[in-house]
Amino acid sequence: MQLATLCYLMDGERTLMLHRIKKKNDVHEGKWNGLGGKFEAGETPEECAIREVQEESGLLMKSPRMHGFITFPMFDGKKDWYVFLFTAREFEGELIDSLEGKLEWILNDQLLKLNLWEGDRIFIPWLFQEKFFSAKFIYENGNLKNYSVEFY
Repeated sequence: MQLATLCYLMDGERTLMLHRIKKKNDVHEGKWNGLGGKFEAGETPEECAIREVQEESGLLMKSPRMHGFITFPMFDGKKDWYVFLFTAREFEGELIDSLEGKLEWILNDQLLKLNLWEGDRIFIPWLFQEKFFSAKFIYENGNLKNYSVEFY
């Protein structure tokens, strides 16, 4: 089991996205993602999200808002991933040259046109709603096979 976070920084009508083109053997290679990563020992979801965003972008996120939780059974073929999803509209600092990929501010109405995971096309619109969600996305060989969601 792997705990992780995924965060989308929003600045007006734009969202910061990461084009995963730099890491070797990256399961996300070529895809666009939010920022985030694995928990370190003892971290809360918020602490993990803040740390990961700062490591990957150089920006210090303030007041992250949790929108939901997604289970990805055997996503990488090795283990189940449990991911807490956040947005943040308050942050400070300067963007860095990320080791993970190329950072770019994308207009919100263009997000779904990016090379995203199929499931991301489904859950990204949920980040703009007021409901909290718990979902499961089942992938097989990189293809979305099924998903389910509960809204609260």
